[in-house]
Amino acid sequence: MSQTSTPIFNAEQTSELLDYADMVAELKQASIDLERGDIQAPERQAVEYPAGGLMLSMPATAPDIGIHKLVNVVRSNPERGLPIIHGVVAVYDGETGTNECILHGQTVTARRTAAVSMLGLDVLLNQAPRHAAIVGYGTQGASHTQALARLYPGLKVTITGRHPDKAQAFVKQHQDLDLDLTAAPIIPDDADVVITVTTSDQAFYNENAHSDRLIVAVGAFRPDMAEIGVNTLSGSQLFVDELAGAKHEAGDYLQADVDWNQVTGIVEAVKDGVGTPTPRVYKTVGCAAWDLAAARAALSRLKAG
Repeated sequence: MSQTSTPIFNAEQTSELLDYADMVAELKQASIDLERGDIQAPERQAVEYPAGGLMLSMPATAPDIGIHKLVNVVRSNPERGLPIIHGVVAVYDGETGTNECILHGQTVTARRTAAVSMLGLDVLLNQAPRHAAIVGYGTQGASHTQALARLYPGLKVTITGRHPDKAQAFVKQHQDLDLDLTAAPIIPDDADVVITVTTSDQAFYNENAHSDRLIVAVGAFRPDMAEIGVNTLSGSQLFVDELAGAKHEAGDYLQADVDWNQVTGIVEAVKDGVGTPTPRVYKTVGCAAWDLAAARAALSRLKAG
């Protein structure tokens, strides 16, 4: 594609290019590529806006592709009736550096974040999930629900959170998905997957670790935020999507003062699998390599027509 005719995809078009099954497959490969140095993904750069908010710059390169995600995060935006995240993901040819396309930044972030969670389900569970509980009902609640419907059609999924009315409204809004979707005031006892997608500043899930339950902690994206408490963490095998970033941003683990020598990157499970069922917590923080994986999935769809 020439530099003068770079296609720009809106939110709906970007969603159509980012299939969850495609992304999980690309994430497996990207995790291996990142470990062996075939993907370069430096730590994100954050620049504050004088009026509040952050501009985040996240580049990544590989032999086949380069991407640069540039997003603005303004937590006060919901008060203005606006999304918290705005931005773009520019995609380039890895050999020539020429423009390939520009993807909708919020959509890439939402869908690849859910895909990173689905990668955890794929490699950390000893069998397909039977009952998933999602704590939270915002953008990430929606993308995770859609991902579960795509990858595990018919799955029993319970939406819960601090506001039961919002959980009920969420279920009504998403009742067309191929899921057994319900709302509940608390996490059901038989849930074998719990996905937390809140913006909590304090840990709210602190149950004793369950050998038949995987916790996927997504929502806390700063070191001063946490969703999962020390009681759960101390009794669980701990995983992260990417170790370097997690050591700075995984508030759940940082606030619990976990021993990082006991934390495993998801790439190890991708390569070697996991053993017998044991309590596991999978904390995700995101990195540009995962955006690159999503861009690979989008380009494959584009080139396939």
